[in-house]
Amino acid sequence: MKKLTFILFVVFVGLLLLSTIASFAEEDTIKIGLLEDRSGNFALHAGPKYLAAQLAVKEINDKGGVLGKKLEIIAPDPQSDNRRFQELARRLILKDKVNVLFAGFASAEREAVRPIIDQYKMLYFYNNQYEGGVADKYTFCTGPVPEQQIDPVIKYCIEKFGPKMYILAADYNFGQLSAKWTHVIAKKYGGEIIGEEFIPLSVSQFASTIERVQAAKPDFLVMYITGDNHAAFYPQAQAAGLKIPFASSINVAQGYEHKRFPPPTLSGMHIGVHYVEELPTEANLDFVKRFRDMFPEVPYIGEQTENTYVGVYLYAKAVEIAQTTEIDKVIEALESGIEFDAPEGKVYLDPKTHHLVRDIRIVVVDDNHNLSFPVTYPQVWPDWLSKEKGVDLTQKPEFVQYEP
Repeated sequence: MKKLTFILFVVFVGLLLLSTIASFAEEDTIKIGLLEDRSGNFALHAGPKYLAAQLAVKEINDKGGVLGKKLEIIAPDPQSDNRRFQELARRLILKDKVNVLFAGFASAEREAVRPIIDQYKMLYFYNNQYEGGVADKYTFCTGPVPEQQIDPVIKYCIEKFGPKMYILAADYNFGQLSAKWTHVIAKKYGGEIIGEEFIPLSVSQFASTIERVQAAKPDFLVMYITGDNHAAFYPQAQAAGLKIPFASSINVAQGYEHKRFPPPTLSGMHIGVHYVEELPTEANLDFVKRFRDMFPEVPYIGEQTENTYVGVYLYAKAVEIAQTTEIDKVIEALESGIEFDAPEGKVYLDPKTHHLVRDIRIVVVDDNHNLSFPVTYPQVWPDWLSKEKGVDLTQKPEFVQYEP
């Protein structure tokens, strides 16, 4: 009996020791929860974001990690399904105990998880261009917002082509709010909205829309359609002989339509953007080489991909400053005014709004689908929230999305 008791005691101590070792092993990593669509309607756009996170993590880990710990990615596939985003966000926070969450391509995906983020007080990075307005203590946005993208390209196209514009937008919060922004900005520069359509994400046939656009005869089209289905608009417009300039905050830089469709399908596309793979700077050429050395099959390195790379580095830098992964202290570090020399150029994290100050370029697609960069606006501030809504997240925590 004593022998059996001793054996049971040894087994218990062994199990306890293994449990303790496992616990210490877990504490030796900093866990990044990553929810990006690798299947479903947004996979083409969001899949490379997963690769960008891997590249950033590898580079940081190869240099010793953060606070002597390795970064670890936990990345289930949400499959472009908002309900899965919610389920997996809860799992990553409650079961996997991640230290930070990176999640979402579409604005609807962001808004599906943001209430969960706020409920559990989880640090969250949204690494995508979007319609703006999010003021959330726990949310940091590395993508540009309307005053950095829509404003410059609408101004440029009104001056170049004329005041009359026709809006085609995806029928969900991104498209609807981007269209609202366009009304405000058009009025600012003497523009006129002569037509507007909101198109469900399931739609892939555009013959009737193209006919209405041709009948309206706008000076240019404003494009906020997105996803695999909506991309079908461009070859259909080309086949129908639609020869009207485009203005966009998302095309080319996200869906690389200039690579996916034969010239001159995207000819006349004008975008306001901070990053495209073709950006001819030394820092970007080096970034593209490193990315393609690790992932040679990646079809295109778009703006949302670079945003994710930047987001990982900003998080790592903030943890180093805070000397802990404790969320409140990491947020304090992020709000301390940190900078990063990104592939796009220098970015600065605005403490008040949790958005990035950055250079913005007008990019134009020619008949051969080559890109030119006629105008660069240096270090454009994401300051609509602070100037118009009085947002200062360092002084007053908020958890809302403002609309224009």
